Amino acid sequence: MSETISKRTVVITGANRGIGLAMVKICQQNGDNVYALCRKSSKALDELATHTNLNIIESIDISTEQGVNNAVVALKATPIDLLINNAGILRDESLADLNTATISEQFNINALAPLVFSHALLGNLSKGSKIAMITSRMGSLTDNTSGGRYGYRMSKAALNIASVSLAQDLAPKGISVGIYHPGYVQTDMVNTLGKTDNGDISSDVAAARLLSLMDSLTLANSGIFKHSNGETLPW
Repeated sequence: MSETISKRTVVITGANRGIGLAMVKICQQNGDNVYALCRKSSKALDELATHTNLNIIESIDISTEQGVNNAVVALKATPIDLLINNAGILRDESLADLNTATISEQFNINALAPLVFSHALLGNLSKGSKIAMITSRMGSLTDNTSGGRYGYRMSKAALNIASVSLAQDLAPKGISVGIYHPGYVQTDMVNTLGKTDNGDISSDVAAARLLSLMDSLTLANSGIFKHSNGETLPW
């Protein structure tokens, strides 16, 4: 899997489960120097820690100032080749149940936090570095034909436009930004909606696809909204 990915230093948020954990495994197997960031590690992540190229950093809640500061301190003087903003949450609002608290929660964690976190680590990035934003096609205005999910849709749309601005602003520094929808993935986050049969691809498949796209990310295709299968998605 992902045999073309060159060895590098990779930082992944939300690395203790799901797609984040799957990307940690692939990068680690590739020989990359991996920093797995999370609020709290998991048994599955801990089992990978016997390898010297994996660094697990806990107490990283990117939606809080303290969590961001913890990461900045832990990664001090560490040059980053690939920063993967994967951490996120999913809540479920409808017009009949418009929960403004969960809408704000998702906006803070899904949209604002990845931007703030990337900004905090700009000193670790240099020409040729890459930032990957794990977003969702649910943030597409054109693709919204079913309504609902107000907080998640709004937060991912906000993340998308922030990522485009970031791509424009960082281009002169030689830093590219990828904007990626992983697909409909079988993860715990999706299953929080009360169903157990959600998702049509595994975390491992999604992670391999995403990392392949990140490997091919350049300034020429920076700021483009991509499905993990390679399709360019509409805004």
